[in-house]
Amino acid sequence: MKVVLFCGGMGMRIRADNQSAPKPMTPIGDRPILWHIMRYYAHFGHTEFILCLGYGASVIKDYFLNYRETASNNFVLSNGGQDVEMLESDISEWKITFVDTGLTTAIGERLRRVRPYLEGDDVFLANYGDGVSDVDMNALIASLPAGHVGSLLAVPPQDSFHVVGLDQEGGMTGIVPVASMNMWINGGFFVLRQGIFDYIDEGEDLVMDGCIRAAAAGKFTANRYEGFWACMDTLKERAYLEELHAAGAAPWELWRQRETV
Repeated sequence: MKVVLFCGGMGMRIRADNQSAPKPMTPIGDRPILWHIMRYYAHFGHTEFILCLGYGASVIKDYFLNYRETASNNFVLSNGGQDVEMLESDISEWKITFVDTGLTTAIGERLRRVRPYLEGDDVFLANYGDGVSDVDMNALIASLPAGHVGSLLAVPPQDSFHVVGLDQEGGMTGIVPVASMNMWINGGFFVLRQGIFDYIDEGEDLVMDGCIRAAAAGKFTANRYEGFWACMDTLKERAYLEELHAAGAAPWELWRQRETV
């Protein structure tokens, strides 16, 4: 089952300087978050990826063209460094299709532009390329209702701000942490059928156009999930993910848990 990853964003909010790398290439430890997301899907057996490129496309291409397995795998070095025997591998079974989908293209249009590479897959997966989770992806796929063109992961908001209640005169009636409210946001883990393309016109967005239309037709669903989910839009969020990774307590690194069993 193919996995479409939207990798064309500039990620302006996460930049600390004038770095030119696209947001999916922002590192967590020694690997970019894009690799972490791909490794997550591979853990569930989904190793065919379609990367929707835009800003910084050459950076992503060069990263995989010059990929070093030794950076994150055990190996044996011999013959004075001339021979390297890998003891395990990250991406040897991956198939990655790189598609330039434009610099400022809407997400829905990016998806439309890679549709030819999805032939043969009635159901496929998609992700924004900046969020991680420990959700059981294969369970999500299995839960997609018959006749629906897609589903998304709905998660509680992660923000730390408070919602202020006001009356008509401007008096404050209360303050409630947004995380404690009965609210659900789009977590960006999509399970889609080919029928989603019937709801997306040229130049449109996947969620605000396609998903809304499909939902209005009773053809789209949301899966509530209260387990681990986090996105990386800001430096603060990146620092949080870095801390989890450095401590060996990153919930999304399900492949690590398998290795230590």
